[in-house]
Amino acid sequence: MQALLNPDMAMLAAMMLLTGAVGGVIAGMLGVGGGIVIVPVLDLVLAALGIDSSVRMHVAVATSLATIIPTAISSSRAHEAKGAVDHDQLRRWGVAIFLGAIAGVLLASRVSGDVLSAVFGIVALLVAVKMLLPLEGKHIAETMPGGVVGQAIPFAIGGISSMMGIGGGTLSVPVMTLFNVPIHRAVGTAALFGLLISAPAAVAFVVTGWHVEGLPPGSLGYVNLIGLAVIGPATFLTAPWGARIAHALSKRQLSILFGLFLTVVAVRMLIRAFG
Repeated sequence: MQALLNPDMAMLAAMMLLTGAVGGVIAGMLGVGGGIVIVPVLDLVLAALGIDSSVRMHVAVATSLATIIPTAISSSRAHEAKGAVDHDQLRRWGVAIFLGAIAGVLLASRVSGDVLSAVFGIVALLVAVKMLLPLEGKHIAETMPGGVVGQAIPFAIGGISSMMGIGGGTLSVPVMTLFNVPIHRAVGTAALFGLLISAPAAVAFVVTGWHVEGLPPGSLGYVNLIGLAVIGPATFLTAPWGARIAHALSKRQLSILFGLFLTVVAVRMLIRAFG
């Protein structure tokens, strides 16, 4: 109780609350699950708490994934109400994304925090470049590929997303748009993919981090329950606001906003990894 009344802990809780609110708006607006904001900010918060760098990024990623579960539910319901969820695409990709998310956690638990930061930064920067370029109307193909390639793509999205602590929209939105899926429909569908990634990945991070030492107080495996309690409700409540903003913007405006935001985040995480 005394720890909770500590002014420093109160400030950190306030920072997490603000992070959750902003993350929820961005989740609903871009279909990214909020993790693209939560992971780098949690990394900073945990550093301020003196948590060792060997586990800090793992805790940030795992806690972010846990917070994405309610956010994904809230955001996907809002997009479903607007008819923006592609259920055929969900059936094609769902199982592969789910399995990829679990595989990503197994790999993440065996690499350093700097490796996770590098993966986060590099992927975010590549996606940002794609979204900033004027590629409207330009596609790799008119329809999604089938066969092995058609399943390898969502498996990779699930794996990389769980290693980054994100809901999958950061990758699935640009990939789907490259295969001629309208961006608003891609964003709406990605919100539901976030649930297929975050739920199994969060559970897997609890298991893989169960006996790890040096974790912050209140952790269940790599998932920090204090961060989850503060961030989760804020993201859940603010995600519908973001969904409404998304449907008020044009396709190009949404793409530019997505790209600029990812550029800032990518630079921060690359500095974390290599600086």
